[in-house]
Amino acid sequence: MSGAAAPAIGPSEMPPWPQRIGFIAAVFGMFMAILDIQIVASSLNEIQSGLSASEDQISWVQTSYLIAEIVMIPLSGMLMRILSTRVAFTLSCAGFTLASLGCALAGSIEQLIVLRAIQGFMGGAMIPITQAISFSIFPRRVMGSVQAVIGMVVTMAPSVGPTVGGYITETQSWHWLFLANVIPGILVCWAAWNFLDIDKGDRTLARRLDVLGLALIALFLGSLEFVLEEGPGEDWFASREIVLFSLLCLATGVWFFVRTLRSDHPIVDLRAFANRNFAIGAGMGFIIGIALYGLVYIMPLFFGYVRGYSSLQIGQVMFVTGLTMFFCAPLVGKATNHLDLRLLLFFGFLLVGAGTMMNANLTVQSGFWQFCVPQIVRGVGLIMCIIPASRIALGTLPQSEVGNASGLFNVMRNLGGAMGLALLDTVRDIREDFHWNQLIPAIDTGREVVVSEIARYEAMLSGTVPDAYHAAVGLLAQRVAQQAQVLAFNDIFTWLGLIYIVTVPLVFLLKRLNA
Repeated sequence: MSGAAAPAIGPSEMPPWPQRIGFIAAVFGMFMAILDIQIVASSLNEIQSGLSASEDQISWVQTSYLIAEIVMIPLSGMLMRILSTRVAFTLSCAGFTLASLGCALAGSIEQLIVLRAIQGFMGGAMIPITQAISFSIFPRRVMGSVQAVIGMVVTMAPSVGPTVGGYITETQSWHWLFLANVIPGILVCWAAWNFLDIDKGDRTLARRLDVLGLALIALFLGSLEFVLEEGPGEDWFASREIVLFSLLCLATGVWFFVRTLRSDHPIVDLRAFANRNFAIGAGMGFIIGIALYGLVYIMPLFFGYVRGYSSLQIGQVMFVTGLTMFFCAPLVGKATNHLDLRLLLFFGFLLVGAGTMMNANLTVQSGFWQFCVPQIVRGVGLIMCIIPASRIALGTLPQSEVGNASGLFNVMRNLGGAMGLALLDTVRDIREDFHWNQLIPAIDTGREVVVSEIARYEAMLSGTVPDAYHAAVGLLAQRVAQQAQVLAFNDIFTWLGLIYIVTVPLVFLLKRLNA
């Protein structure tokens, strides 16, 4: 398949209002599915206490959702072809809503983990189906505005997730993190069923369903996500469990790709990658995922570990990015209808890189104002990347391939996020140890400044602890550890920024989409 610009996909006229209402409902469903990835992030302690879970178990409340979601996303194209868009989306939303209710009623951590996996699996299809709907029913002349709406959802949902979750848990209880999905989920199901009758399914395709291919992709993506999620905490290949899952990932991955490329009716059609714009656009989606999920992950760590902020305080700082993207998305969406998409991507990647590197000089006192301007720069850059990237990736494909390709595009973005989180955790540990070893020799009792600091702490602790001198040395060591943490975060922001700067030349390999 050529990567050259193709005729506009989709109809030439605006869809009727019922279909527009159905699309709006689909966007709400997509928002819920993405929001629920991060909504529990700031409430894990409360869930752990409420269900008497261990620290190892509670991490699976997020991990199980992510693994199940990333398995479902590439299968959405197949479901649309077999069941139709309306049936596939309604089933996905209904399953997500019922699983959300089950999560709220869970009486043990084991039940919650299983139900979170069902929630992620059922809700995962709503994300690519919504994107496929947009390319199927809207004409190209308004695609910029439509993709701006989707771009706002994709970027804002993970950004506001921890904030919303923290507020709900603090004012109600953690059960409402899931109960909040029930009524919106029912309304979305009703609207999708009544207003998204845009195509017909082909049930005969189910008889040719590649069951082995389905099992292989589930094992491949599931084990890959498990390794990326659990690897940093298990010291990677020092863990026998990680080694076994890595081997499983490698074996099933090779088998899946060989089988898929040779099959006449593959479970996921990888031939979309023969289109140059899609291949490069999906690669850019992978890199976008690193920042989209990585920055949402690394900033709360800094404010939690270094500054001791509460979840609500962290949410107030991070809301700047979401607010920036919310106001910029309509402008960028309109710009994509008039400007070369490659130009927007060029400046978008530069802005994300520059905005990230602006936070590479943090101190233990850095707070809202040190993150405000960099977040604005990154927010503008991210929305300038996300909207053009999806249009470039999917805009030159025939309409019949958009559903399948949308699933692949979203998988690439989520894999970028998963790999980014794993690498960030690993890099943070390595660089923190490095800076600790560089700084700790500075605590030399032969240095006057060290002696005076120890004396100051000793006087402060005198009478409150049995051994004031050693307690004072411990406090000084804590300060060094904190400085090592800050320097590690500075390294991460520097390297994340460089990833985006280095990505800029990929823009020149794309073919022009819009005239």
